[in-house]
Order: sequence, then C-alpha cells, then structure tokens
Amino acid sequence: ASALMYMLKKQRDAVGLTIFSDEVKFHTRARSTTAHHKLLETTLIQHLNQNNRNRATAAARCLHQIADNIHKRSMVVIFSDMFETAQNPDEIFSALQHLRYNKHEVVLFHVTDNKREIDFEFENRPYVFVDMESGEEVKLQPNQVKDYYQQQMYQFLQTLKLRCSQFRIDLVPTDINLDFSQVLLPYLVKRSKMQV
Repeated sequence: ASALMYMLKKQRDAVGLTIFSDEVKFHTRARSTTAHHKLLETTLIQHLNQNNRNRATAAARCLHQIADNIHKRSMVVIFSDMFETAQNPDEIFSALQHLRYNKHEVVLFHVTDNKREIDFEFENRPYVFVDMESGEEVKLQPNQVKDYYQQQMYQFLQTLKLRCSQFRIDLVPTDINLDFSQVLLPYLVKRSKMQV
C-alpha cells in the first residue's frame, strides 16, 4: 500500500486511505499534497504497530460505506485476505459490486501467507491454531486435516477468481512473504500491457 501511494505521489495523483475492521477506523479524502502523504504514511505505520488481534471484520458493511463516501470516479485498491468471503460470499461481492456500480475501478490485492494459509505447510506435530479475529482455538495435527483444508482453500480461491472476473475486479494474488516489488512489478507490467 505504501509503495503504491509513493508511486501515485510521484505521478501527482490524489490518494486517500481507509482502514477498517469491524468498522471504518480511519478515512481520508483523496489529496495530492506532501503533508497529506505524510499523514497517510504515519497512519499506516501506526496501524502496523497496533495489536490487531481479536477484532472481527465486517468488510461488506465497510465497503458499502466506502462506496457511499467516494463521489468521484476512482481507483479503489483493497488489501484483504477475503476470508470473510468464505462465509458470506454474496454479501461481500454485493459490496464490491456496489463499488463497480458507482463506476470505480476496483483492484483487490488478495493478501495471504501462501506457505501457511494456502499450502498449509506445518510440521506433523500437535498445534494450537488461534483465530486472530475471534480468539477461538483449535487443537489438531496438521496432517489430519491438510487434504481437506487444501481442497476447501482451492474451492475458495476458484470462487474468488470467478466472482472477481464476473465483476471486472482486478485480482492480484499477494503473498506476504514476497518483497513488495515481486508483487507490484508483475501487476504493473500486466496493467501496462492492457492499456496498450
């Protein structure tokens, strides 16, 4: 997010920032001033330094609110693991469709830890898995559920790709273990080819 903001600043484009979990925690209108960019950077750093555990996410409600608050046609860039989609796919995609209906371009950086959350790579020993939003704990050995987990994750990812394609939402898989340039450069190259 910070790298994108920096690039947009260099292009003298206006940038805003919204941070949400169960509600919108921070929101600014898009501006292009240096002071505004410093505020956004400071806010991101403060957010990273906070303990964000045991906070539920209400992405659909927050995205509807964001769609209602952005009045100019804009590029809306979302960073999310989209795990809320697994439980409420229609609700979250209704919110994303609301953004598209308002003529915004939507780019979704689907943020995951591929090694753990996609491939489910853990040693074969007992673990206690803790839900970062609810605090709920599950004790198990990964190999007991790995095949089922990977099957469910595959279905989730396929649904996400399909729905994003249907709504013309640009989906960018984003592994948190990669350097930002390894995520952004392929996306920017793809984007530049689409505009030629």
